Amino acid sequence: MNFPATLQLENGIKLNGIGHGAKKVGVGEVVFNTAITGYQEILTDPSYDGQIITFTYPHIGNTGINAEDNESAAISVRGLIVKNFCEQPSNWRADRTLNDFLLQQNVICISDIDTRYLTKLLRDEGCKIGAIYPSKEINDKEASFEIKKFGKIEDHNLIENVAVKKSYTYAKALNSPKVIALDFGVKENILRILKNKGAEIIVVPSTTSAKDIQKLSPDGIFLSNGPGDPNVLPDVVNQVKEMMDLNLPIFGICLGHQLMSLAYGLNITKMPFGHHGANHPVHDLKNNVVYITSQNHNFAVADIANRSDLNVTHISLFDNSIQGIEHLEKPFYSIQCHPEASPGPREFENMFDRFFEEMNAKKK
Repeated sequence: MNFPATLQLENGIKLNGIGHGAKKVGVGEVVFNTAITGYQEILTDPSYDGQIITFTYPHIGNTGINAEDNESAAISVRGLIVKNFCEQPSNWRADRTLNDFLLQQNVICISDIDTRYLTKLLRDEGCKIGAIYPSKEINDKEASFEIKKFGKIEDHNLIENVAVKKSYTYAKALNSPKVIALDFGVKENILRILKNKGAEIIVVPSTTSAKDIQKLSPDGIFLSNGPGDPNVLPDVVNQVKEMMDLNLPIFGICLGHQLMSLAYGLNITKMPFGHHGANHPVHDLKNNVVYITSQNHNFAVADIANRSDLNVTHISLFDNSIQGIEHLEKPFYSIQCHPEASPGPREFENMFDRFFEEMNAKKK
């Protein structure tokens, strides 16, 4: 059942709308996403933990929810903001409505918001901490308290909310490269692609040490995507440094890319409003090719200074921010965007091929 709801931002702006899903307070960093499809994959992407998503596409919920498109077992976002919320989906794959999914996962949504106004505000002033709340049950002062209590996204170790606590085998394969995947909030489609390319995959917690990884006799190490600020993970960065001493191929995506960069001694800085969408052009500098990519990050590598051992392989054509780095002397490389898509174009999946080439070369 719908209910009156309010969105309040840390700067005091309040927007009234219609609430859907759970009658609760949802607090997080408000960002905007420009994808026109794939809201189910976005909502269940663990990299969005700690955030409230503003969808720029005006109609959300039209295709309902199905059993196949989740990127994790749960909704990771703290809330969602839409212009028009579809109550009655029309899609042959749907097995429930978006509203049912939100209720099941205890997540609040607010609709009938001027998302164009909100997006322009976030673009011009940067991301804001905000709260969505049922306005008859929660007053503005209580919501303001929750916003202040949340603090900044940089104050939170969010991978604790989304990463596995115990190791598990995702895929078994004989005479195939064995990949140890460190889970910081890994998306299902990343593991699916690694499996489809023939890898044996063991997923391990984010706290796993280099020594424990070595005991598993891997052919390569994968560092997954995940939420939040990598600067709050110094222990993980130190472990990545030790993993680099194992001289195994290492491939990182999103947060994994940032953790590798910190392990190199590079700096990670907060972006004004980040990159969130499925239509971001990225320039492959080595091959002079432009890819349209899926992106979700609020932090980026500042620069590589004058490092003779590192090379920038990809940049964003939106703002020239660094999107890819390779080590020139060791089999390490990483990418900021999401080559696995889900949602978004699949043309960048070839980024996984180099990882397998490096592992197969190491096995010979």
